Amino acid sequence: MSFPGATPGMGGLGGNQTAGMSEQEQAMVKMMQAGMESCPVKTVIAGGMGFALGGAFGLFMASMSYDSPLTPQGREISHLPWREQVRRGFKDMGSRSFSSAKNFGIVGALYSGTECCIEGLRAKNDLTNSVAAGCLTGGILGAKAGPQAAAFGCAGFAAFSAAIDAYMRMPSDE
Repeated sequence: MSFPGATPGMGGLGGNQTAGMSEQEQAMVKMMQAGMESCPVKTVIAGGMGFALGGAFGLFMASMSYDSPLTPQGREISHLPWREQVRRGFKDMGSRSFSSAKNFGIVGALYSGTECCIEGLRAKNDLTNSVAAGCLTGGILGAKAGPQAAAFGCAGFAAFSAAIDAYMRMPSDE
């Protein structure tokens, strides 16, 4: 596997990467590369990374949102014992973190899997793939709220995907 613009043999970016490896090691490298190019593996990795990053993001956002919420009984949390405040805070942070992790994981897996399938069907790697995948992902995520939400989700995800992919494909200034 060689990346465009990379000098062969530099830092494992190109050239003969399996030089000096046994046949078994070469077979393992080939199997791992084939796995990384398959849609199911890409989908699982994107979902897992989305879950992890969403959990970290949710934990951070939950820790920043405490401005004395009320308890179900109507008592302010600041009047509760210190231990109870900490327990409730950690419980709330955990549930918010898990919720964000699930959402980010679903979005990552859905978008990545859709883009990979579209790329496989079209046999091209271009901006159209990310726009179509963004539209499908946004439409699927918004479908429960009705056709208007699905249309806005499609347009929003497609525009965001196009902007990010166009930025990532820009040539470097080097």
